[in-house]
Amino acid sequence: MKKAFGLMLIIALLVMLSACGGGSGGGGGANAGANNSAGSADNTAANAGNASGENNASAANESQAAEPVTIKVGATPEPHAKILEFVKDKLAAEGVNLEVIVFNDYVQPNVQVYEKQLDANFFQHVPYLDEFNAEKGYDLVKVTGVHIEPIGAYSSKISAIEELKDGAKVAIPNDATNGGRALALLAKHNLITLKDGVGILATVQDIADNPKKLEIVELEAATLPRVLPDVDVAVINTNYALEAGLVPTRDALFIEESDSPYVNILVSRPDNKDDEAIRKLAAALNSAEVKQFIEETYEGAVVPAF
Repeated sequence: MKKAFGLMLIIALLVMLSACGGGSGGGGGANAGANNSAGSADNTAANAGNASGENNASAANESQAAEPVTIKVGATPEPHAKILEFVKDKLAAEGVNLEVIVFNDYVQPNVQVYEKQLDANFFQHVPYLDEFNAEKGYDLVKVTGVHIEPIGAYSSKISAIEELKDGAKVAIPNDATNGGRALALLAKHNLITLKDGVGILATVQDIADNPKKLEIVELEAATLPRVLPDVDVAVINTNYALEAGLVPTRDALFIEESDSPYVNILVSRPDNKDDEAIRKLAAALNSAEVKQFIEETYEGAVVPAF
């Protein structure tokens, strides 16, 4: 009887221990399950937050990409500003808002690019830029060449150079490079002879022979069309001739050949010449559409250089 009671007591204890162990295991499992569920919820929230952040960043990037970049470019009216106006729509489609600032002189466009009031300019050739940089201590740089404007000799008093009388008054640009260019043109047509080796920077003092005793008057380039009634001949840059309503291929007594080295260029600074907007402008100015526009609009008075 005692043995039977003891055996039953042991069995009861074992059952109780098993129940406690199972309860403890079940509680642990429940706790683990709860912890796993909480962790899963935390991960889901974190992932959702990350996705939201990525979406916001993507939206911000798209907004920035859609924002147009504005560049200000200085130019003389003809043909430079006109060519720039022609490429405005093309650039707008590429995210560049081109603002054209028109000038009627050859000094301020360079000054304002150097002072960062403008991003670039379009009006000059390399010899002029080199001379200007040397004189002012600037470091403006060529971005790309676009076209040539052959300089020409014009008159409202004679219709052929053979009619030019001794002692006639001839006006030329007063800046070093275009003045030398004008003298070289006069020399090519046997009106004067220049000293050997003076090149494109020839001055009036470099005239070795002047058989007609011409009076050479140096004036600001922009004023030359207006003084035509007061002189016998004026050597005028094509941009100013066009602006004055002159047609170089029709009205000039004589004109530079189309192989002139004076290619008109897009100019900027070393710090922005490789900016994407400037490169897009350069590409637009060297496009097939611009070449066709120049050829059809100016009929040889302006010649594409690309």
